[in-house]
Amino acid sequence: MVLTLGATLGAGASTLAIFTDSANATASFSTGTIDLTASPATVFTATGVFPGDSGSQTVTVGNAGTGTLRYALSTSATNADGLGLAAQLQLTITAGTCPGSGGPLYGAAALGSAAIGSAAQGAQAGDRTLAGAATEDLCFAWSLPSSTGNAFQGAATTATFTFAAEQTANNP
Repeated sequence: MVLTLGATLGAGASTLAIFTDSANATASFSTGTIDLTASPATVFTATGVFPGDSGSQTVTVGNAGTGTLRYALSTSATNADGLGLAAQLQLTITAGTCPGSGGPLYGAAALGSAAIGSAAQGAQAGDRTLAGAATEDLCFAWSLPSSTGNAFQGAATTATFTFAAEQTANNP
């Protein structure tokens, strides 16, 4: 007996067994934060002020964010009665809790023009820096000069202190 076995394979067909594998790598990103705080929200409420009177209040400026920030302070004041009390009142701002412990950051000048540094982008003369989660105290001290004349009787003003902050990272 004759046994014949025949096989036909298609052109180019083959079977190969191979092992395979794969792996994943991930990346996670989150941004930092800049979160400027100032406390107390109302720095002064002074009524019945006479020439020669003065007062002070410690203001705590904080960075509740994660990145280092730089900040500046500007002031706007209203004189709705037209008597100009904001220009007559004197303000000094020093570093530290009142009575302050250092040279003035803003010295004995008109309340209505008080400023520290500049809100312009980038590092400016006088800007203050705070690391993430850090605070610093500033002493705001006001006075109405003894030389203040009768023209200021019954005068009133309201000042708004605006703290403006920006990141320092990649922001020279």
